[in-house]
Amino acid sequence: MKNSLRAGFKRGSVAGLATMGATALVLAGCGAPPEAGTGSTAGASDYTGCIVSDSGGFDDQSFNQSSYEGLKKAEADLGIKINQVESKTNNDFEPNLRAMVTAGCDLTVTVGFLLGDATKKQAEDNPDSHFAIVDFAYDPPIANVKPIIYDTAQAAFLAGYLAAGTTKTGTVATFGGMNIPTVTIFMDGYADGVKYYNEQKGKDVKLLGWNKDAQDGTFTGDFEKQDVGKQVTQNFLDQGADIVMPVAGPVGKGSGAALKDAKAAGKDVKLIWVDSDGYLTAPDYKDIMLSSVMKQMGDAVETVVKDDKEGNFDNTPYVGTLANDGVQLAPFHDLDSQVPAELKSELEQIKKDIVDGKLKVESKASPKA
Repeated sequence: MKNSLRAGFKRGSVAGLATMGATALVLAGCGAPPEAGTGSTAGASDYTGCIVSDSGGFDDQSFNQSSYEGLKKAEADLGIKINQVESKTNNDFEPNLRAMVTAGCDLTVTVGFLLGDATKKQAEDNPDSHFAIVDFAYDPPIANVKPIIYDTAQAAFLAGYLAAGTTKTGTVATFGGMNIPTVTIFMDGYADGVKYYNEQKGKDVKLLGWNKDAQDGTFTGDFEKQDVGKQVTQNFLDQGADIVMPVAGPVGKGSGAALKDAKAAGKDVKLIWVDSDGYLTAPDYKDIMLSSVMKQMGDAVETVVKDDKEGNFDNTPYVGTLANDGVQLAPFHDLDSQVPAELKSELEQIKKDIVDGKLKVESKASPKA
């Protein structure tokens, strides 16, 4: 998605980010932060919960939106005050976080791996303030930061098996926005799900866009340029793919647009969404939405806020798994009839086997906590 279209298609062009630690990201604070928006102050609570998005914004139909909805639910359920600010670029992260601290936030939620360094700096500079960060964990832990992380590979494994079991062309695809752990964990699980289907069924479904062994694949370069996502998806369609899973935030809408065009041209194609239930959060594509690999970020955010408000904050990571419903495969909604009953039963058994530990789903990016 970043730079030129040609650069966007370069395989592994940002692979170095996958192994960066929290201190490796260089996030420059510049100028005054954007004005923070303030939520409702209804209720008697003196507690203020706050949130800072990454550059995708709170209407990304993905993880920023889901996290923000969790804070809004905490506002309604707990009677707290809320404050929020959107980051337009990576340079906004640190000034936006400083603005939240200055505004007197009791707990500030930061959304996304890319806010790792900015959150660390503000947490260390403000030890009396509490923070929670979605999709990032620190080693060593930071006393006043609670990570909210997910073993997304588990649910993505189900999505890969589903894709392999429903493809009509024998070719499926995935691509990422950036080569960072919170993206590649989806792609690893998806690849293993396809592989497992092939092993169980004696098939040879082909996966485009990701090689798990090489940790190399197709990335668009950012989470913003939908036109690049559309072109990447068209390239996959030209190679015979009929099911595509973009792991790219708002860029996924470009993938959806390409698939809708293909459907209008008479092709039987399907989309798998990530982070939220795309049928609900990206309804423009619900007629091609096979399923979604969900991270239940809203529930986790509300729980962390509730615990903090009640004086029970701790920095032990929350890890979402299939076992605790922190990650899930979404319903098939309008395409339910296109998923055979036998395949549905197999998916239920696979989920049970993963939860019971009989089937190991592993990714380099899986949480260690």
